[in-house]
Amino acid sequence: MDRTSEKARVLGAIDVGTNAVRLEIVRAHPDGVLETLHYERAAVRPGDGVFESGIMQDVVADRLVGTLQRFASRCERHDAEVRAVATSALRNARNADAVLHRVRTQAGIALEVISGREEARLICLGVCQGRPADERALVLDIGGGSTEVALAKGGQPTQLWSVQLGAVQLTEMFGAAEGVGKKKVALMRAHAKQVINEGIGEAIEEAPDVVFGSSGTIRAVTEFACAGETAQVDAKDLAAAVRKLIAMNAAERLERFTERRADIIVAGGVILESLLVALGLSSVVAVNRGLRNGILIDLQDRERIQPRERLLADEALHIGRRFDFEEAHGREVARFALQLFDELGPVHGLPMEARSLLEIAAWLHDVGKAVGFQRHHRHGQYLIQNTEILGLVDRERRLAACVARFHRRSPPDECHPAMSELSRAEVRVVRRLATLLRLADAFDRSHQQRVAEIRTHTIVNRVEIELCSSQDLDLELWDGMREAPLFETVFGRALVLRASPTA
Repeated sequence: MDRTSEKARVLGAIDVGTNAVRLEIVRAHPDGVLETLHYERAAVRPGDGVFESGIMQDVVADRLVGTLQRFASRCERHDAEVRAVATSALRNARNADAVLHRVRTQAGIALEVISGREEARLICLGVCQGRPADERALVLDIGGGSTEVALAKGGQPTQLWSVQLGAVQLTEMFGAAEGVGKKKVALMRAHAKQVINEGIGEAIEEAPDVVFGSSGTIRAVTEFACAGETAQVDAKDLAAAVRKLIAMNAAERLERFTERRADIIVAGGVILESLLVALGLSSVVAVNRGLRNGILIDLQDRERIQPRERLLADEALHIGRRFDFEEAHGREVARFALQLFDELGPVHGLPMEARSLLEIAAWLHDVGKAVGFQRHHRHGQYLIQNTEILGLVDRERRLAACVARFHRRSPPDECHPAMSELSRAEVRVVRRLATLLRLADAFDRSHQQRVAEIRTHTIVNRVEIELCSSQDLDLELWDGMREAPLFETVFGRALVLRASPTA
């Protein structure tokens, strides 16, 4: 069958970096292939002056908004599902909220300022897609204001780092665009070494099979070092290339690089050389893939339960352990909540993407106890809403926090103050997910994991759930039936619970 005749989603990725803003629109085919429909790069320079002044100037914001208005129109013409992210320039701008508001109101784009770790994760996804399952890869990306490093196995990241060290930032910090001498270079190298050692550590314990460099800076330095003959450069040739770059004057660098690249190429070379030395790497391979590709792959994976489920479960464990949560209880409630979501689809009628919100809320519903048992549902909402969760955008994290907030005490009514900032559609999602979460929490009310399994049966106007166990379940049944009136109000079906002995 012709691939174009199959049902396919159209996805869009917008990357607001330090030097440029990029848009790519693809058709995501059912077989996993991403067919590029449109690509565009605009040299907006969002990072101009940000690392010196701490704010994005109005003239820069004007350029950014104008470009994003054009990108939004292009995405609308393709009817694309879009994720737009901003990296270090807006992470470092004190007026980021005002800029985001302008983008939202004037361009109609929900631009998301992502953390360095989320940036590293997305870059890693973009670079390592399709790699052999047993291959260990290290991914390096030198941006304008930060450097991201990711260790991956196969196509999935296993460790992520982000450090406040970028080619534009380092150039501005030491005035390297005007020229560099031995003393200035020594200071730049010392600073890069210190930041890398503090943020990443020393050499990677087990040498990766391959090291990829995904950024334009790394590609430019690598091409210079190898005279464009290969995409791979070893540490010795890289060191020689950096010495040549340092010896060049501004005019000589302009003969080899674009104006913007010529200004920052020395800093980029110093950072790349410092990374290889600090991490004990022998070479790096430059690739033409990165953040933009990772955004598209992540959007595509949102339709696939397994990759997203693994990521969110790992994130939940990482966050929960940070707050010393009751891991066994969180795991059990998540197990029941997801089973209820999967088996009661015709009852709750929610889209598959809501499953991720329930998963995080179920794992972390009790993390507020780290602050205090009293009102721990409110504390939990605050902690979840203000904690970075890889794989969730800001809106999703806010909704997951609201679901967790209603796991106890007040029912998730539309008129509750905690719902005041949600849209009508979001209120519907929160009410239905919170009702499932309250039921799942009841099934481990003793916190002793007494229920071996649950079995659901949907019969016309009621839902019957068997709690299977060889132990006494009076507490779980009692607490579960306390949720029956809310269940019937939200879903329009009676709830019947009963215990069944296991063999």
